Amino acid sequence: MRPNIVLILNDDMGFSDLGCYGGEVRTPNLDRLALAGLRYTQFYNTARCCPSRASLLTGLHPHQTGVGHMMSDDDLDGYRGDLNGRCVTIAEALGASGYRTYMSGKWHISRHTAPDGPKHSWPIQRGFDAFFGIITGAANYWAPKTLTRDNDAVDLDDLPDDFFLTDAISDEAATYIRDHAADQADTPFFTYVAYTAPHWPLHAHEDDIGSYEGRFDAGWDALREERLTRMRAAGLLQEEWGLTDRDPTQPAWGAAEEKEWNARRMEAYAAQIDRMDQGIGRIIGALEETGALDNTLILFLADNGGCAEELGWRGEGQGSLISTGRTRHGDPVQYGNSSSLMPGAETTYQSYGPAWANLSNTPFREYKHWVHEGGIATPLIAHWPDGIAERGGLRHQPGQLPDIMATCLELAEAEYPEEHNGEDIYPLEGVGLTPTFANEDNGKGVLYWEHEGNRAVRRGQWKLVNKHPGEWELYDIDADRTELNDLASARPEIARDLSGLHGAWAQRCHVRPWVDIQERRRARS
Repeated sequence: MRPNIVLILNDDMGFSDLGCYGGEVRTPNLDRLALAGLRYTQFYNTARCCPSRASLLTGLHPHQTGVGHMMSDDDLDGYRGDLNGRCVTIAEALGASGYRTYMSGKWHISRHTAPDGPKHSWPIQRGFDAFFGIITGAANYWAPKTLTRDNDAVDLDDLPDDFFLTDAISDEAATYIRDHAADQADTPFFTYVAYTAPHWPLHAHEDDIGSYEGRFDAGWDALREERLTRMRAAGLLQEEWGLTDRDPTQPAWGAAEEKEWNARRMEAYAAQIDRMDQGIGRIIGALEETGALDNTLILFLADNGGCAEELGWRGEGQGSLISTGRTRHGDPVQYGNSSSLMPGAETTYQSYGPAWANLSNTPFREYKHWVHEGGIATPLIAHWPDGIAERGGLRHQPGQLPDIMATCLELAEAEYPEEHNGEDIYPLEGVGLTPTFANEDNGKGVLYWEHEGNRAVRRGQWKLVNKHPGEWELYDIDADRTELNDLASARPEIARDLSGLHGAWAQRCHVRPWVDIQERRRARS
C-alpha cells in the first residue's frame, strides 16, 4: 500500500537547535520522530528560503525553476522570481498518480502576491487540492498579510482574537488529515506543512518565552561548547571536527552588553521552535487518531541555516526603532533591534542576530545566504514505521533538496513527466533516499550550490566553496567538515576539477554571475 507523506519544512533554523540535534530547545515531538526513525547528518538545503522551497517542491535546482534568487523579476530565465512552467511540483506529480494533496503554511515562490492578481504560480494552480497559509515570506504571526485560503484572501478582521500563525499552520494540517480520513480513506495523501517559525519577527507567547527564562544566560560561547559535546556524544559529529571560531564581528559573551535583552532574544527564538513542535505533536496525534501514522512517511527539515540578519531601518543599525504601523488591535508596532524593547510581543519586530545564529549553526561557520556548512546544513528527520526498520538510527549519506521529490515519487509509484501543460519539463535532478532507509548507498553523485554569488560543489569527500566575492576554498569534508583547513593551494588539481564541474552545472542550470544580476538591478533603479 502506497504511504501517505507529510513533508514539514521550517524557516531560518540552524543545524543544532532541535533537542535531538544537540540544542537546548525542548522538542519532544520531533525527538520522538527521530528516536523512532532516522536522523540525517549530511543533508543540505540551498541557503535561502525561496530557492530552497522551489528546489524542494520540484526536484530541480532553484535556477531551473525561475527562483534562483528571491521574488524580483530580473528578466532572465533563472531569476524570474516566479515558479515557471518548466517544472512540476510534488503535488502535481502525486496528484496525477491518485494522491490527494494539501498544504498549510508559507508558499513564497511567486512574485504575484495580490489577491486580485495572477495566480498561475499559487499552490492551488500548482497541484494542491487545498491551501491555507501565506503567499509571501515573513509575517506578523498574529496578523499575517497575504493570509489565504485556496485562492481567496482571508479577512484578518475575521480571525479569532487568539489567532497565531504557527498554531494555525499546525491545526490546518491536522484538520486536513482528519477530514481526509473521513472522506477519502481509500486514497493516499501528501501534506506539505511549511512553517514560518522561527523566522523573524521574534513573535512568541509569553508563557512559552517564560519557560526558557535563564536557559541561555550562560551565553553563546559556553553554549556552543556544550552543544558540541552533546552532538559528538550522539554521533552527529566526528570527534576530529573542530569547533569553528566565534563570528569575529561578535563579542565574547563576557564582553557583551545588554545581556538580559540578548538572552531574551534567544528565549523568544526558542519559544518559536517550541510552539512549532507543540503543533507537530497535534499533527502526529491526528495521524494516530485516524490510524494513518504507521504508513505515513514524515520528513522534517529546514530551508536554510540560522539567520544572522539584524533588523534596522533604512541603513540604520542596532539601536534604532521605527514605528511600522499597528497591530490588528490598534497598538503601534516598533521595528528594529533595540535593547530598549524586549522581543516577543506583537508590538515588536525584531531578530535574534549573528551571535545566536552562530550558536544555532554549531559547529559550522557562516549563515543563511552563504554556502559554507552553516548556511546549508539542515537536520533531516525521517519517520515511517511501516517502511523504516531501524529505530533511532543515524544516516551519514549526503543528500540535497531535489532528493525529497525523487523519494516521494518512488514511494508513491508516480511518474515524473517529460512535459506538463504542453511544456517540456527539465529532467529530475534528485536521487531517492529510500536505499538509505536501510543504510545503503543511494548513488548520490555531485552536489551543487549558488546563491548571491556564493558557490559550492561537493563530490565525495571534497567540497569546493567560496564566499562572494572571495576565492575558492577546498575542504576534505570527511576529515574537516567544519571547514577549518583550506586545501586549495595544497590540492590545486582537485580544486580545478571541481571548479570545472561547477562551471558546467551553472551554465546548464541558468546560473548567472551575481555581479551581472546586481548590474541589471542598478540599471533599472
